[in-house]
Amino acid sequence: MLKKYYCLSFLIFGFSILISQSGFAQTKMLAKGDKAPVFSAQASLAGSEFNFSLKKALAKGPVVVYFYPSAYTGGCDAEAHAFAEQKDKFTAAGATIIGVSGDDIQRLNTFSADPNYCAGKFAVASDAGGKIAQTYGLVMSSPKIGMKDVRGMEVNHGFIPRTTYVIGKDGKVIAVFSSTNDHISPTEHVDKALAIVKGA
Repeated sequence: MLKKYYCLSFLIFGFSILISQSGFAQTKMLAKGDKAPVFSAQASLAGSEFNFSLKKALAKGPVVVYFYPSAYTGGCDAEAHAFAEQKDKFTAAGATIIGVSGDDIQRLNTFSADPNYCAGKFAVASDAGGKIAQTYGLVMSSPKIGMKDVRGMEVNHGFIPRTTYVIGKDGKVIAVFSSTNDHISPTEHVDKALAIVKGA
């Protein structure tokens, strides 16, 4: 009898751990009004590495967290360039921009400083394992074998779907849009995000 209760309690304990661990991952994409998961990540600004904290950024005002597939690929390059071009307008609206991708920090160091893309204007963070994306309900794809970027270098990481979250100072999602669901171009993410932070 005692053995039976021991087995039952062990099963309940194991199940509770499973639930608590899976609770960190969203099964669906976050929506307007949802609390945005705070995160810290290794990031790069103008080629210099630092630890980005969403919590600290939100203390200053709204934050645009934009997930993108990969540095040095067509759409992502255009999106980064557009964010850099409009950076002063985001700053005037009190907003912080942070790009998040599966790129490692070495790739992001060059990408963040590249005058054709981030141009040292805003930070980009590494989510190499896709864990941050997962908390936002996004699933990283498997790496595409043999794929090369615009520089001819191999891209050996998975892709996060292009999705932008505008998060209010209170930590709640003000707006979310994705290229997959909303059929918008990479640069339209920038225009929409700017219009939202201006009105926030």
